[in-house]
Amino acid sequence: MHNALRSELSELNALESWHRAATAAVPGFDWQLKRIGDAVCSLSPTEPSILFNRVLELGSTGEPELDQLIRIREFYSAAGIERFFLHVAPWRKSEDTEERLTQAGYEKYRGWMKFKRSTDEPPVVRSDLEVRRITMDRATDFAAIAGAAFGLQASTQPVLAAIVGATDYQAFMSFDGLKAAGTGVVFIDYDVAVLDWGATHPDFRRRGGQTAVVAARIRAAKEAGCERIYTMTGEAVPGDPQHSYGNIQKTGFSEAYLRENWIPSA
Repeated sequence: MHNALRSELSELNALESWHRAATAAVPGFDWQLKRIGDAVCSLSPTEPSILFNRVLELGSTGEPELDQLIRIREFYSAAGIERFFLHVAPWRKSEDTEERLTQAGYEKYRGWMKFKRSTDEPPVVRSDLEVRRITMDRATDFAAIAGAAFGLQASTQPVLAAIVGATDYQAFMSFDGLKAAGTGVVFIDYDVAVLDWGATHPDFRRRGGQTAVVAARIRAAKEAGCERIYTMTGEAVPGDPQHSYGNIQKTGFSEAYLRENWIPSA
């Protein structure tokens, strides 16, 4: 379970690094990180996406208490946010956790699957797109592609662009000549790496670009001295298998654990 614990902590470290970069680059953007007990609440009334409105590390120091769960919901409600994700890792639950979540006004929603792999060489990738690491001069292109793919508002793109220059991040893009085609970042957290923001512009899909961007980030993690890499996507359910599942698995990742998401009840 040690590796899984590191996955959760590294995800938080990645969010905090991006938050520092974003609030410095776009000081007028309303994005808060607040601790309520052991939980870290990410809240943005400006951007309704659950990527900004979610709770990490709940239960990391002890059983979630009813009062804590209620205070978390009140924190978002006071900001006018009716929908957010409360992440619940499987080993941080007891037989009473679900009852307390229900009492506090939450219901279970579709989970996120975490994947893991070593830093072994990725499979051979065939793509006619070129992949290279980028700097802030291509951050706007990065944010336009990734922001649209993940459903962010256009006004949030400068906030996402800041991730390209955030501490311990490396950003990659695929290109067709000079045209930006796809995106992805890797966050280096000592011996653990986290892959995120993988996306491809609709005009360049089915050309192997996303797999090539994953492979480039795996190599970057190995060069940085990492031993384990994590990434995640939505839980595959009947009728919606999540296409990124296949892209993740064919580059050598295996399922690590399913993390539950709880949302405020209607």
